Amino acid sequence: MIHSLFLINTTGDIFLEKHWKSVVSRSVCDYFFEAQGKASELENVPPVIPSPHHYLINIFRENIFFVSVIQSEVPPLFVIEFLHRVAEMFQDYFGECSEAAIKDNVVIVYELLEEMLDNGFPLATESNILKELIRPPTILRSVVNTITGSSNVGETLPTGQLSCIPWRRAGVKYTNNEAYFDVVEEIDAILDKSGTTVFAEIQGVIDACIKLTGMPDLTLSFMNPRLLDDVSFHPSVRFKRWEAERVLSFIPPDGNFRLMSYHVSAQNMVAIPVYVKHNINFRESGSCGRFDVTVGPKQTMGKMVEGVVVTVHMPKVVLNANLIATQGNYTYDPVTKILTWDIGKINPQKLPNLKGMISLQSGAPRPEENPTLNIQLKIQQLAISGLKVNRLDMFGEKYKPFKGVKYITKAGKFQVRT
Repeated sequence: MIHSLFLINTTGDIFLEKHWKSVVSRSVCDYFFEAQGKASELENVPPVIPSPHHYLINIFRENIFFVSVIQSEVPPLFVIEFLHRVAEMFQDYFGECSEAAIKDNVVIVYELLEEMLDNGFPLATESNILKELIRPPTILRSVVNTITGSSNVGETLPTGQLSCIPWRRAGVKYTNNEAYFDVVEEIDAILDKSGTTVFAEIQGVIDACIKLTGMPDLTLSFMNPRLLDDVSFHPSVRFKRWEAERVLSFIPPDGNFRLMSYHVSAQNMVAIPVYVKHNINFRESGSCGRFDVTVGPKQTMGKMVEGVVVTVHMPKVVLNANLIATQGNYTYDPVTKILTWDIGKINPQKLPNLKGMISLQSGAPRPEENPTLNIQLKIQQLAISGLKVNRLDMFGEKYKPFKGVKYITKAGKFQVRT
């Protein structure tokens, strides 16, 4: 299926390549570079690029292009999903999926790619299995391997590959049995000048950290599962039961994993947690303009809005910005024409405001439209879609049923302890 893999940074340098069958010349990436040059932004490079003898399927993660070379027709989403698994595995092993981290751990990178793909076909893609095969890097282990000449590859076959449940290792034992679930949601919304919502949708995931003894069988139900659309599950989830009862039934992996991802369409009511008042004016004459933006939380949310960052892509005629921020700090890059205002946590008592003058290129035509404002924010312990967990049941050799379970339920996050 996958013939070769190239890792390319944003400057166009191929800093790592891996071949599973025969060596493919780097010149095949010229078709990718041609498509990259035509794209307006790095994120807009077509995911599938045909060439006379190959298909190039790529993803863009953490300023790195993962470009795979395919010689025969395969489902593109299958390859894209595998490339995302590779990037997530680098993140899990090295703490970050960056060019520097990959170069510093290049031996482990090649060992991971060799185990994840067998003759071009996916083999082991679960974190639990790979960590038994290839031990994660540590400073002490690196020193020992340098002195003794040993490697991070394990000497025994992972126990999970010997059972019908390949994602969970056998013989798991814990003194304290715990299960943690985090509901993380992202809003993608477009508002007009008056604050009316033009478009809004929610992308959400449920991440789990399971530390349970033995082979537990879990069922997780929601109070309003009909909200969820376009769901994607971990391989452990029994899909037929979800279709019939809208209940998640699964034998979980040991440790951290992503249980499911979902989408909430714009047809449902999506509450926008902040409002923006702005007055951006480019004068018809003179060499300056006015910039005035205020961001505030909506009182109906009842939660603290944190990590607020406002990004404005200014027109080319804007040379510089002389602004005063009542909260946070701002930076303006005259090369990329991007104004970034890092607010942080919004104080409802004194709303953050960024106000001042912007310098314009003299003699240049004034822009006909004002720039758009992109706002990023975080709200802890809040599921903006209104998704609520009903109950979690556990069964198995140690749990018949699992008694003594205490639920600590919060909006957006809940945990179960024994």
